This record gives sequence, C-alpha cells and structure tokens, in this order.
Amino acid sequence: MFKKFTNACVNLVHKWLPDALLFAIILSIICLVAAMGFTGQGPVQMIEHWGNGFWSLLGFAMQMALVVVTGYVLADTKPVGKGLDKLAGIPKTPTTAIWFISIISYIANFINWGFGLVIGPLLAKRVAKKVRGLDYALAIASSYIAFVCWHGGISGSIPLKIATFGDAILKETGGALTYAVPITETIFSGWNLIIHALLFIVLPIVNMLMHPTGDQVKTIDPALLIDPPAPVVKAKKDMVPAERMENSSILSLIIGVFGLVYTVSWFAKKGFNLDLNILNFVFLFLGIILHGTPRRFLDSVNDSVKGAAGVIIQFPFYAGIMGMMTGANAEGLSFAKVISDAFVSISTQQTLPLFTFRAAGLINMFVPSGGGQWAVQGPVSMVAGAELSINPAVTAMAIAWGDAWTNLIQPFWALPALGIAGLGARDIMGYCVIGLIVSGIIISLGLLFLPGLLGVLTVAAVP
Repeated sequence: MFKKFTNACVNLVHKWLPDALLFAIILSIICLVAAMGFTGQGPVQMIEHWGNGFWSLLGFAMQMALVVVTGYVLADTKPVGKGLDKLAGIPKTPTTAIWFISIISYIANFINWGFGLVIGPLLAKRVAKKVRGLDYALAIASSYIAFVCWHGGISGSIPLKIATFGDAILKETGGALTYAVPITETIFSGWNLIIHALLFIVLPIVNMLMHPTGDQVKTIDPALLIDPPAPVVKAKKDMVPAERMENSSILSLIIGVFGLVYTVSWFAKKGFNLDLNILNFVFLFLGIILHGTPRRFLDSVNDSVKGAAGVIIQFPFYAGIMGMMTGANAEGLSFAKVISDAFVSISTQQTLPLFTFRAAGLINMFVPSGGGQWAVQGPVSMVAGAELSINPAVTAMAIAWGDAWTNLIQPFWALPALGIAGLGARDIMGYCVIGLIVSGIIISLGLLFLPGLLGVLTVAAVP
C-alpha cells in the first residue's frame, strides 16, 4: 500500500511538475493575482514590487552558485574522492544505501545546512557507483529530504539571530522580544531535540521503504558517474612560460597557505560558527591545494559551472516573488502579512505554535529564505505569541521549522543538490512529497504537545 502511494506521487509529480524555472514563473503569476485580491493593489503596483525585488538576492545567489562549484571542485580532488569512495563502500544493498545516505545527510544538515546541501548529493553519487540496483533519484531525494532539519539545527538563522538581543531584533519582532533567547531554549531545548530524534529515526526508514522494486527502479548508467580521465599534460620542456605557471604546484601552494592562515584565524576568533562565506572559502582553498596545480583546479571549475545554471537564472525570479509577497499597500498590508494574520486569528495558546508552523510553511513557498521568512512573519507571530504569554523560543522555532518544512517541495533550495546530481526537480520531488507528509506530521505533533508537556510553552514574566 505504501509503495503504491509512493509510486502514485512519483508518477503524478513527474507528469505534472514543470521544470524548476517554469515552476518559479507559475508561482510568480499566482502570487501576483493572489496579492492583488488580498491587498487591493493593482497589477502595475505588484509588477513594480516584483521588479524592485528581482535583483535583491544577487549576493545570495552568488553564494549558492559557489556552494555548487566549490563542493564539486573539492569532491573532484583525488584525496576527497578516495575518502568519499571509502564511505560509499559501507552500504552493500540498495535499501541500506538509502538508509546510510539519509543518516549522513541528516547529521551534515543538522551541523550546517550549506555543508549538508553539498555532502548529501556528493555521497549519494559515490554510493550509486558502488551499489547495484540503487534508485539514483531516490538516493538524491533522500539526501535532500534531510534538509528539513536545517532551521532547527546548529546553523538555523532564526534561533541564532534571537540569541543576541539588539535594536534590530526589537524592531523585527514588533517590540515583542526584549531579551536574548539562548540556543539552550531553542536549538538545544528538550522538545526540539525530541523532534530531531524522531525525524532522525523515522525519515531514513521511510526513505528505505520507498525504494522501488523490479523494473520501477531508475538506476543511472555507471558510465555517467565515472570521473573523466585527467587531461594529458605536456612535458615541461614543451611548455611555454604561461603553461609552466598554470601547471606550477608552487603557486597553488602559496595561495593555499593564504587561505589556510585566514581560516585558522577566523575559527580562532569566531569558533565553530559556519556561514556560507567561510564554508565556500574553506572548500575553495582546499580545492586549490588538493588539485595541486592551477590548471587542474581550473579544469575542474569549468566542469562544475554547468551545475550552477539553475541557481544563476532562477534565484532572481524567487527574489521577485519575495518582492510581491512583502510589497505593502498604502495601509501597510502585504500578502505575506495577510497569510500570517489569518493563521494567528484562529489560534489559541495551545495551537499558536502549530498554526505558526503551518503559516510559515505556506509563506515559505513564496519566500524561500530564512531571513525573508523572519522579516515578514516574525513581527506578526512574535507579537501574537507575547499576547498569549507563549514562550518566544517556541514561537520562533515554529517559524523556523515551517520555513524548513516546505523546502521539500520548493525547488529553490534543491537547485544546488540537483546541479551536483545532474537531475531535474521532477526526478526527486515525488519522493520529497512523502518526506513532506511524514515530517509535517512529526513536527506538527511535536509543536502541538511537546512544549506543553515539558512545561516550556508559556512564560510567566519577561526575564
């Protein structure tokens, strides 16, 4: 029964889900029409919001493109490739391979979402080389389904943001949050860790159960996963001076030392607090060092860039959607605020965390960015939570979990993984729908009952 349902989802998505760029275009049209209806703004106003936001994610898009490029380049080095091969040799059957990929990917995403987005698909590709009969699309989907945990994990932007109080936080929460909320009350709270534990146990098992059988298994031609042969290098005596420099290990070593010194200094000052910039920086300079010469490094970069095409083209369209979601009318009403207000209006003290989570999941389809999610939903939900005396840590984490949850069916965040894997969104989204349903049930029940059962749902007074 479960496999029939899974197959139905896979077939439905494969038949009806358009290319990720068309998905973004269709979502743009839906957002424009809906925002006009709910905020009373005209089409020209909405298109102005769209255009004003269109280029607002350029910096972030470059970061995400580099996630694809630097992750590929690092994995393309001989030492890292050998290490991934050894790790990929642990599972021996298709189902244990899916379980193994799920577990490693979940751990990686809990530690750091950027790291998880790269390591998961890279490991899945290596495992696909070694395990016969492994469904490649499910392997990549399993690595991406683990991404659902990121905003409740160590690199979650909302819990890290509210851990340090300042004027910006006071403004972003509509004045509702007037003190810092330590990560012991958010990321490492008992109720949040229980949700993680349940997801960590259940999702890998569900992924295993989804593995197709017989002729429904979609394997990938092993030849497509074979590393291309190293280009033939001329003898030094036949090289012109420019070619000698390109093939000089000394130059790579010198600039690599620059990168290593800065990395050590950065971690010494800031601790193990990864962000996208330092993650890409580390991957970039490790790639330069481990490739040995500038020429080998550049050849690998050239091979990797095609995987970043989706990020480069599609992120501006999502930035435009975010512009329409947050574009307010003369009374200050935006479509995002309409959605958030609607869920808050039907909430009680017991159900506010649950409805905040659901609202965040819906808004995330149009605003697939943790920072953007917090900007549009934080003030409404945090004020509502304060009025009901709900612990701000619980309200904030409900937003964070909702932001991560619907990423499973939003191609925005899947683009780097798909670029690394060489797949399209429709190849994995059918499986991700199942991950969305299962994780949604677990997180919903956790938010509805755990804070109350553990006595942390409400606060008597502001510290």
